[in-house]
Amino acid sequence: MPTLNDVLAEHTRTDPAAAEWLHLLVGDWQLLSDLSFADLVLWLPAQDGGWTAAAHVRPTTGVGVFLEDLVGQRIDRTRVGPVDQAFAENRLVRAPQTMWRDDTPVREESIPVVVRGGSRPVAVVTRHTNLASMRTPSRLEVTYLATADALARMIAMGEFPTRGGSTGRRRGAPRVGDGVLRLDREGKVTYASPNAVSAIHRLGYGGELVGARLSQALAGLLPRTGPMDEELMPVLSGALPWSTELTSRSAHVTVRAIPLSEAGQRVGAVLLVRDVSELRRRERELLTKDATIREIHHRVKNNLQTVAAVLRLQSRRLDDPGAKAALDDAVRRVATIALVHETLSAHLDDAADFDVIASRGLQAAIEIANRSAVRVRGVIHGTFGVLASEDATVVAMVLAELVQNAVEHGLADRDGTVTVEVERTTGEDGEPGLRVSVSDDGTGLPEGFEPGRGGLGTQIVLSLVQDLRGRIEWGAAQPRGSRVTFDARLRPVADQDSDNMEEPPAMGQG
Repeated sequence: MPTLNDVLAEHTRTDPAAAEWLHLLVGDWQLLSDLSFADLVLWLPAQDGGWTAAAHVRPTTGVGVFLEDLVGQRIDRTRVGPVDQAFAENRLVRAPQTMWRDDTPVREESIPVVVRGGSRPVAVVTRHTNLASMRTPSRLEVTYLATADALARMIAMGEFPTRGGSTGRRRGAPRVGDGVLRLDREGKVTYASPNAVSAIHRLGYGGELVGARLSQALAGLLPRTGPMDEELMPVLSGALPWSTELTSRSAHVTVRAIPLSEAGQRVGAVLLVRDVSELRRRERELLTKDATIREIHHRVKNNLQTVAAVLRLQSRRLDDPGAKAALDDAVRRVATIALVHETLSAHLDDAADFDVIASRGLQAAIEIANRSAVRVRGVIHGTFGVLASEDATVVAMVLAELVQNAVEHGLADRDGTVTVEVERTTGEDGEPGLRVSVSDDGTGLPEGFEPGRGGLGTQIVLSLVQDLRGRIEWGAAQPRGSRVTFDARLRPVADQDSDNMEEPPAMGQG
């Protein structure tokens, strides 16, 4: 299905300012759809005449009209008359008769879209109401429809949407189904939906809401631990098109204010309110959990460093060169694992930027080699990216062993370069993978080398690559030296934004 940008580019000659205004409108028109209990379709004048649907939204508060999306379709002849009229005359136009769609009676209205500061429409929004689902309207529905009509008139005057006022600063932005308050010009409540009344009562306000000046009613309930939020009072009075959050001892409530105007004069406001107390509680639990995980990684890193220090002290007391070398290798391996946990402890997620680990691990091996007479240089080509913590530890161990072998054996008696080449791959099943090659320009593999009969380091590498569900190959590098390549199948890294995704809207009325 084409996007709004696709339709703008392919079918119209809309200028950038108008295109930006249309994006603002589509970003905030769910409000109008929910208050209207109606589908909304944005129609753009096509270059070759006629109209093309550029966006479509359905209500979450009632039954929609269209089962299929209309985006990209051309307008049919039964609808073109009112749309043309609304665009030409710059006024709201209701279809002269009820339209029928699949045995469903539909009321249709056309709303011209004017850019703020402009005088002529740039598009038309059609509003499609399913009359079969309508009943004798309650006060809630009457208020919703009156508010929707006010917003429609503001669209035609270029006064809606309001820049910067469409979303809140934190997760939990309120919607129509969460709760609605109507305020008059003085900031007094003229209507409060049941959900809105419940949310305000949870803040600790026990009085009658209708007729009260909201900013004054709530001012005494909010903690005064610092300067009063400069946005709070204008939002609660309906004067500022913005969002804020009210926090009392008993609840957290988000509030979004949309000022309503007629002919440029503010006549009142609609406030959307939502009780997000449970949402904030879960967020605090997640923060506590993340902090605990980070502290665990930090403590594991400290414990591993302690183990490495003890092994290092033991190594200094040994006279047997073989035993001393074995303990030194153990110290290096423990330090590699500690490096992974140090990286994990610096973040609030269970994944690691492995490029940092690889660079530090390679540099550590090179520094040890350069303490001797030879001079070794290390180079990394490619990017490891982010790895899950379990994979990061295993890949770090494999990489450290291969680099150490290249330094100790391939470049034991000559200057040279250790090169690490890395490539992210994708398996046939879509599973993420990794291909890594470690090569040197040294003496090459010994004659008759068999990985299965190698030393402890080789045995560790073979075992760890199996843990990665991968394979590994040893061979000669060109023009000289050795080259080891291993492939690994990686665990997917959890989407770090998944905990911040907005929950889907609930059906129902506020």
